[in-house]
Amino acid sequence: MVLLKKYLAEFIGTFALVFVATGTIVLNAQTSALGLLGIAIATGFILSVMIYSLGRISGAHFNPAVSIALWLGKKLESKHLLPYLIAQLFGAVVASFLVLTAIGSQASLGATIPNTSIEQALLLEAIATFFLVFVITAVTDSKNGTPFFGWAIGTTVTLGILTIGPITGASLNPARSFGPALFSGVFASHWIYWVAPIIGGIIGVFAYKLVNENT
Repeated sequence: MVLLKKYLAEFIGTFALVFVATGTIVLNAQTSALGLLGIAIATGFILSVMIYSLGRISGAHFNPAVSIALWLGKKLESKHLLPYLIAQLFGAVVASFLVLTAIGSQASLGATIPNTSIEQALLLEAIATFFLVFVITAVTDSKNGTPFFGWAIGTTVTLGILTIGPITGASLNPARSFGPALFSGVFASHWIYWVAPIIGGIIGVFAYKLVNENT
């Protein structure tokens, strides 16, 4: 039952994140009311809220790149990795289905599509996810963390969207890209949003280990 709660938490958190992150994009395509800033703030806020709500249960990864990086950094037990990934992807799929049925299909459901070269998209997504996972590892560290970890992580995502959103879509999260791609059928360069975040996340975990001898 305890394990099921962890996986359910990952499902709910990822569902909430993807629903808001992509739902705001679809709404903005319909009304132009939010803009990049509104989308970025909404995404960062929902992530922060879900982290504070569910972090004590599952660790609040809500992102396959985060789970894989923390697993390699020995901060997630191997037995949890696959169930976490499944829960996260399922949460993203359900979120995208509900965005489609409840809000609309504009903007390809918020699918992430590079507006630049493959090389630049790979680099930018990797760098942004590096910062995200570096911050996650730092602010949740048992010895050097901060009680404001949720806001720190959410703010990092907001800044990532503001910085690279117009260029790559600022996924930083394979699940966030997978849900919209599945229902919109937009899989152009989709692999970028798996490869880059996973590589960037892994580097982020080990970079923090290098700068913090207590980790």
